[in-house]
Amino acid sequence: MNKVSALFDEIFHAFSRALRYGGRLIGGMSPQALLGAALVLALVCAVLPLALTLFVVFLLVKLACGASLVARRSRYTPYKDVE
Repeated sequence: MNKVSALFDEIFHAFSRALRYGGRLIGGMSPQALLGAALVLALVCAVLPLALTLFVVFLLVKLACGASLVARRSRYTPYKDVE
């Protein structure tokens, strides 16, 4: 139990150090830099997951269409000699 308690204590201290660092970083930013950081964060949180989701959806549609076309196509075509 002592090791688990020490682990949670270390996680808590690391998290609190990260929050203090972030607070100092935001406190030292100019309003323009803060606006830019907020816009970049909004882009990463909103647009990037949407783009990745759409990519996966279209990829799955493409694979499903390709699989159905491959299943319908005949596997062997005899060689025809044309002279």
